[in-house]
Amino acid sequence: MDLIVAVYDDWGIGRDGTQPIAVSADRKFFRETTKGAMVIVGRKTLADFPGGKPLPKRVNVVLTRGELDTEGVVVCHSPEEALALANTAQKVFVIGGGSVYSQTLPYCDRAYVTKVHVMPESDTFLADLDKDPAWELAEILQSGEEDGIAYEMCLYQRK
Repeated sequence: MDLIVAVYDDWGIGRDGTQPIAVSADRKFFRETTKGAMVIVGRKTLADFPGGKPLPKRVNVVLTRGELDTEGVVVCHSPEEALALANTAQKVFVIGGGSVYSQTLPYCDRAYVTKVHVMPESDTFLADLDKDPAWELAEILQSGEEDGIAYEMCLYQRK
């Protein structure tokens, strides 16, 4: 299972349930990378999607403790239940938010991390993989600048 995320310089991933600053190159990378895959997402992140609807051309698995009646999603109530479902798919990405990342990170082998070199105020963070001895930066896939904001798309692997 893989993780895909955009982080700011302090490893913040968002504020008030959304990304305050997004890079369109990262959005395109996300769409292309996760297309056709199973994606595991939290209820609050699902609500932040356009129209609060599941992402098209993907199997959307929502990890939530509560009940959810949204067409086009499969609901799981624990990381273990989501992992069991993930074992039935060829390609699986954890796509957020913060609590879903923290619950599933131990099960992930790779992390696609777009480092957006700004530092807006965040209230949600991903564990800093640069400081985690279980992870290593395997490759910088792409780097660039958009509207004056530098970014790097990085691939981390579990050691």
